[in-house]
Amino acid sequence: MKMVRAVIRPESTELVVDALAASGFVALTKIQAFGRGKQKGIDSGNVHYDELPKNLLMLVVEDEHVPQVLEVVQKQAKTGNFGDGKVFVSPVETVFTIRTGQEGV
Repeated sequence: MKMVRAVIRPESTELVVDALAASGFVALTKIQAFGRGKQKGIDSGNVHYDELPKNLLMLVVEDEHVPQVLEVVQKQAKTGNFGDGKVFVSPVETVFTIRTGQEGV
């Protein structure tokens, strides 16, 4: 299993969430966040924005579904501009449901 964490623009969030759901990936966590990338924020006229609003989507999927999830996120979140976001994929050793104690996704 893998955890996919996508840090994306707030305006892309519902597009990504809806596309993931349409592809069968309905279970996820959405968190509002602030951050900056390699550009250290952005300048707009005389104003510098050090940190920008982002949303963090987290979902755990079986290894074979990672390419499909990455494709959906890329397709829906990409504007071609700085600040589109990042996706992190990490191994997950164990998942269990608190209510039932059942192991697995």
